[in-house]
Amino acid sequence: MGPVLVLVAVGVIAWMLLAVPVRRRQRLHAAMQDAIVEGNEIITAGGMHAVVREGGEQELRVEIAPGVIVTLDRRAVAAVAQELPPDGDDTDGDVTGAS
Repeated sequence: MGPVLVLVAVGVIAWMLLAVPVRRRQRLHAAMQDAIVEGNEIITAGGMHAVVREGGEQELRVEIAPGVIVTLDRRAVAAVAQELPPDGDDTDGDVTGAS
């Protein structure tokens, strides 16, 4: 009976270390996709940058170039683009002071 308990304990620990974080990331990613609104700059799963012009429940109409609007499935959004800090900020981690 002892070895069976050890195997069960190892299985539970492995599940907690592997499956739980994956599910958490999936939920966060789905929430990010659901929170996309008009005007957001997004990055698609293929790496294309676009600006959301219209948002539907399952699809987005995005502008990939001036005047070029395409329809994109909401699930194809990999990320919402983040703005970089202004050039004057020294947040790149350069501690040498070299420019």
